[in-house]
This record gives sequence, structure tokens and C-alpha cells, in this order.
Amino acid sequence: MAWLVLVLSGVLEAVWAVALGRSEGFSRLTPTLVFLVGLGLSMGGLAYALRTLPVGTGYAVWVGVGASLTVLYGMASGDESVSVIKVLLLMGLLGCVIGLKLAH
Repeated sequence: MAWLVLVLSGVLEAVWAVALGRSEGFSRLTPTLVFLVGLGLSMGGLAYALRTLPVGTGYAVWVGVGASLTVLYGMASGDESVSVIKVLLLMGLLGCVIGLKLAH
């Protein structure tokens, strides 16, 4: 259960990161509210997962999932450029996240 919560918390990390960027310095209400709710749920899930998972592994997986999804969202929305090297690096990052899970 902790792994599922951890991955979902990583997804929420991407949600709050994108909302933070769209909040324009917390001057826009809806993205600011999405940021606050996403941040709270993401951190709460991370804290829950770290009750049974090692901190280093859990944190690395959480960041890896969130960072990967944030970049993928940016590419899909056109906010970030798409290149072969970026895609390969994202695949490597996700491979490392999966490796950390398997090595646990």
C-alpha cells in the first residue's frame, strides 16, 4: 500500500508543480488553490509512505515520478521542447525509479 500511495503522491507533486507555475506568483486564485491542495495531499502521502519505506528510496521515487510527469506535461502542452535526448533521459530517470522499487 505504501508504494501505491508514494506513486500517487508523486503524481500530485507534478500537479502542484504545474499549478505553481501557472499561479503567476500566487496572483491567480484557481492555480494557487490547486497548488495548495496538491501540495498538502502530496506531502501527506509522502509522509504516510515513509512510515514503512526507507526515506532515501521513498524520496527519490517521489521526486522521480513528479519530475518526470512535470516534464512530460510540459512537453505535451508545448511549454517545453521535445528532443530525443530529453525523452531518453526521462526514460533513464523512470528506469532508475523502477530499479529503486525492485531493489527495495
